[in-house]
Amino acid sequence: MDFLTELQGRVDAVTSMTVPDAAAVRALPDDAVIALMRAGADLVRFGQGIQAVAAGVAASRSRPADGHGGLAQSRGHRNAVEMVQGLSGGSKADAARQVRIGQALLEGVADASPDDAAGPVETWHECLDRALREGACTAAQMDAILRGLGVPPEGAVDVWRLACEQLLLEVPHRTVEDLRLAAQSVRDGLDPEGAEERFLARFERRSFRMWTDADGVQRASFAFDDDGAALLRSVIAAAMRPRRGGPRFVDSAERERAKALVEDPRSNEQLAYDVILGVLRAGAVADAEKVFGTRQPGVRVVIVKGAPVGHTEDGGHPLPAPAVEQQICDTGVREVTVDSCGNPLDVGREQRLFTPKQRIALAVRDGGCTWPGCGMQASYCEAHHIDEWSAHKGRTDVGRGVLLCRFHHMNLHHRGHRITRDALGPFVLHPPGGPPVELRSRSPLRWMWDPPPRAA
Repeated sequence: MDFLTELQGRVDAVTSMTVPDAAAVRALPDDAVIALMRAGADLVRFGQGIQAVAAGVAASRSRPADGHGGLAQSRGHRNAVEMVQGLSGGSKADAARQVRIGQALLEGVADASPDDAAGPVETWHECLDRALREGACTAAQMDAILRGLGVPPEGAVDVWRLACEQLLLEVPHRTVEDLRLAAQSVRDGLDPEGAEERFLARFERRSFRMWTDADGVQRASFAFDDDGAALLRSVIAAAMRPRRGGPRFVDSAERERAKALVEDPRSNEQLAYDVILGVLRAGAVADAEKVFGTRQPGVRVVIVKGAPVGHTEDGGHPLPAPAVEQQICDTGVREVTVDSCGNPLDVGREQRLFTPKQRIALAVRDGGCTWPGCGMQASYCEAHHIDEWSAHKGRTDVGRGVLLCRFHHMNLHHRGHRITRDALGPFVLHPPGGPPVELRSRSPLRWMWDPPPRAA
């Protein structure tokens, strides 16, 4: 029995079952629901691996040079992506990702014939290929790392292989978006010249255009450069943070403003539109406090001394050295000193709330909400004292504080969780009745003070 026949038999055995009835699942206890979700995720990962390999081979047999004799073309499709989309029923983006991953899996065997005694050539991303085949990562996770790292520059294959291995260790702890950003940050740190070239290429693609659609609606399209996108995100976030789950306000006037914004009948998209138009109308003489409240918009860039790239505080998007230098000229610089482990220096107990300087330090260290699986960025988070202030004489020190989004901060206090830290060790979350979980920094800057081990 060949592997395809055996595989088809196993697939038939699974697909002969019906999807559980929603009412039956609703009656299951919590642990059973989680187990069912895990089983479904395992099936998806297995299926993605099969699809990717087949899509890569199909793409290799559907090249433009093959004309109408190509695999996809002979079956009425323009290309392999269109064929994969038709077979899978997914989106074009999903189909394109399957083809990309499949082509990457074929890199080491594309030129190897069955009689080649040397066998397949190991690629720099072989650890990812193996992880996908074994179900240790999804196609989306593999694609995020591959696209974030990009093609190694000449002579850097071994470094890229090591970076790939280290990023694979982050797969269980990061979202797909965070994986891509971490990979991009590693790439730009390892290849600063290439980082500047990519930054300038994105700058050259910036554009704005307006048109009128068939219904007479005026529409517009932006293609942003890095700085412009960060600024616009900051403008919208500053005006809408309470609506999007940002920090609670302690000032009474600001609390009322936040309450009015939450209760505003406009959609988030309508509010964002009105904010942008308000900024355009106000122009250079805008009263920033009236438009945005106490936190005015701006792009804050974090730079580690000696590092070749900087990163935006929100999202951690890397910026090459020239862009950082321009930012410093426009807005100045504020220094935050950290120790060799990335821990900001103690600021003391002079006031109950974390100061703005301390919040910057926490953003540098944590990169956003540290709760496992959460992707909330730093400026939407609250600083949590791991030592309760009054009962345990807790200190408002960055070493005893950690960033949590509002939802997880409330969840921690109301569900009996607690966070501990031994000296300068990791922060550890203790769920009630469950095993402790080490909290991990989401900051791309983590690689600066906790670099991957060097190859032997």
